[in-house]
Amino acid sequence: MSDTLDQTAAITPEMLGTLTIPAIREGLASGRFTALALAEAALAQVAALNGRYNAIIFENPEALDTAREIDRRRAAGEPLGPLAGVPVVVKDPMDMKGFPSTAGWRLLHAASGGVDLMPERDSPVVARMRAADAVILGKTNVPILSWTGTHANDSWAGPTINPAIEDRAPGGSSAGTAAAVATHMAVVGLAEETGGSIQNPASAQDLVGIKPTIGLVPNAGVVPLSGNRDVVGPIARTVEDAALCLDVLAGFTTEDPKTLASIGRIPAGGYAAGLSADGLKGKRIGLYGPGWRPDALSDEAAALYARAKAELEAAGAILVEDPFAGTEFATLRQVTPGTPFFDGRGLESIAYDVTCYLRRLGPDAAIRTWAEFVEATKSEDPFAPGAILGYLNELPDFVEAMKSPETPPALPEFTALKARYLELLGEVFERHALDALCYPQMLRELPGLHSGDAILETTVGELNIAGIPGVTVPAGYYASGAPFELIFLGLQWSEDGLIKCAHAYEQATRHRRPAV
Repeated sequence: MSDTLDQTAAITPEMLGTLTIPAIREGLASGRFTALALAEAALAQVAALNGRYNAIIFENPEALDTAREIDRRRAAGEPLGPLAGVPVVVKDPMDMKGFPSTAGWRLLHAASGGVDLMPERDSPVVARMRAADAVILGKTNVPILSWTGTHANDSWAGPTINPAIEDRAPGGSSAGTAAAVATHMAVVGLAEETGGSIQNPASAQDLVGIKPTIGLVPNAGVVPLSGNRDVVGPIARTVEDAALCLDVLAGFTTEDPKTLASIGRIPAGGYAAGLSADGLKGKRIGLYGPGWRPDALSDEAAALYARAKAELEAAGAILVEDPFAGTEFATLRQVTPGTPFFDGRGLESIAYDVTCYLRRLGPDAAIRTWAEFVEATKSEDPFAPGAILGYLNELPDFVEAMKSPETPPALPEFTALKARYLELLGEVFERHALDALCYPQMLRELPGLHSGDAILETTVGELNIAGIPGVTVPAGYYASGAPFELIFLGLQWSEDGLIKCAHAYEQATRHRRPAV
């Protein structure tokens, strides 16, 4: 240990905030620092700041051993993975052997009086991070059952605080992952989205988030809200780092058959290849307007968006005003009284999805069936009227699907809606020869941390039901200091082009400033 102390001392908190994956690769290859020194510095940052921000809820005691082994293999000339030595965090609902998957709920946390769900093996995304030789520091905080895209206030572990602006909502449900990256505890983190849970916390905390096409990244072994909408993706401080993490996460596994559709869709050189400051030149970019949604931007959001549009044009983009005007696109979105700003269609299969998740935990799991899950959590039935998921009773096909948790529900309304969204997206992109859409990610600035108000985004529902990708990127600040972000959207499997657009905007503007 003493051999690394001097090296660790050289990796200051300020350096942690500037280290990228390429910089880590160079630093390790040149011997400027070791993986152990970097891991020790990251854990020192956790010790210094996690008590304030509550990002990480379980620390990995094997992190330093992993780093030591990476250093040994490097010294021996053995091959290493693409994320060798990179400090990362994992969202709590993602199965990681040796740790419970609590989904933020005290009833699924033994130390809080509940039952631990201990997986017999890693989820595919965690296994891929291990295989890439990332140093996993721990698991991060979420709200109960990842039910909200705004905060983690109701987690058994307590609220996560937003490092970018502490009195405002941190975004959810991947609040802890974003906060760990924003405070430089980790370089990248695994997040997951059903309805805004990558894009909202990334935007709330001035970070980059990539919400992939459904089927690009496996979500087996992740506590589900919807097998039809859930998708895992990275949160990082730079577009390139997020792309390099996506390279590791993406691709087929027999554990998640829908990833078969990704074959032939992943760029041969990876998502970080070919990034350029010229990535927006000549690109036709569709703009936010009432054809997409009737919801108006606040005056300050509109002013920030106007500046961003000028920046896009200066970077060579060709802007197309409200390309969905004259279509029925904006009429497709529906909200319910229980969720006045959220279209939850596609979540009706939750009982079946949880049944499949529990089965994967293994024969020794404390809860193995839907009936056992209901029994273990009956004191706080999340589906009861007025409960956090009570709104699901208002959705088509939900009541029927709940009658037979072992049977895959057909969900005819959801599948017809998804088909119509994709049809209209294809028609509009073809009519206007679009390369991407670029919207403000939120209609207005962040609500207060404990205000009870939801983040008012511009794409959740449409994006998640259609299953298309989105990339968020910092684009400035409100007068209050709250971050303002853009989200680049595209057709299915268009991650490569969206990442290039977002990277070019990032390089042209460099709006982001460190939170701590």
